Amino acid sequence: MTATRRTVLAVPGSSDRFIAKARTLDVDALFLDLEDAVAPAVKVESRARIVGALNTGEFAAPLLTVRVNGWESPWTYADVIEVVSGAGARIDALVLPKTQDAAQVKALDLLLTQVEQIAGLPVGRIGLEVQIEDAVGLLHVDEIAAASPRLASLVFGPGDFMASLGMGGLSVGNQPEGYPADAFHHVLMSILVAARAHGLQAIDGPYVAIRDVDGFRRSAALSAALGYDGKWVLHPAQVEAGNQLFSPKQTDFDRALRIQAAYAQATAVAGGAVGAIVVDEEMVDEAGVKLAAAIMARGRAAGMVSGADRPIPPASVQVSDEQYEKASGR
Repeated sequence: MTATRRTVLAVPGSSDRFIAKARTLDVDALFLDLEDAVAPAVKVESRARIVGALNTGEFAAPLLTVRVNGWESPWTYADVIEVVSGAGARIDALVLPKTQDAAQVKALDLLLTQVEQIAGLPVGRIGLEVQIEDAVGLLHVDEIAAASPRLASLVFGPGDFMASLGMGGLSVGNQPEGYPADAFHHVLMSILVAARAHGLQAIDGPYVAIRDVDGFRRSAALSAALGYDGKWVLHPAQVEAGNQLFSPKQTDFDRALRIQAAYAQATAVAGGAVGAIVVDEEMVDEAGVKLAAAIMARGRAAGMVSGADRPIPPASVQVSDEQYEKASGR
């Protein structure tokens, strides 16, 4: 089963205090950062701090990743060698920021393969997550998504992307003032389509106003509605909201279960081999069953079960010609 990434906590690799706090937070994943959250003067020493943190003590998050510096920097090569050699057995994925083309992903894959071989680690076990953070990366997002079998997710980086386009506003992840629609819709959809076309997860980037939980909810709700798997979180106050918004509603999960059960019964020979049914006063055919299956998979990955106080009754009837015509508008 693909790892769940409803909430991905950003943790500065230069801070013992933040690393200690991150150990207990109820997030699906976290990344120990060597990039933007770490000042250039302490990037080198932060590698050893991250290795030590991974090798001593547990984290509540089931998925542990490290964000290395991008290829435009002088630190990427040594980041990978030191961190993977020192704690590769504890790392589930490396996060590559500022990804602009497939060649950058392939270069990291090749370097990571050699480090795994030298360190005696299983080759290919450590995954890759790449950030799309500027106009060039967005133009190449499809080839980036196909660049490596290690790839697990595409991540939107709103801060650098806003700067790349010259967007107004200084609050990363917030809508720029003066624009009446969702300024990020095109980039979010482009990343999502590329991710889904190549079997990857799509993760929304951070919302930096850490005390504005309502604003975080508005931002997360937009990407969750599109189908994103999760969002980066920067503060414990954002965690509960993120886990909730990127999990199905209990009512939707229960209804998906009813649809699956009803359709399986109706399409069986014993049930009349019916191809279209009515569930909760809505017509359901194969397309609706696929939607239900997606909701169920996401819910189960988040640990959901059917509502204990809401039994799942039979909800299937065969669609008559009259019902079909009425439902289809004919």
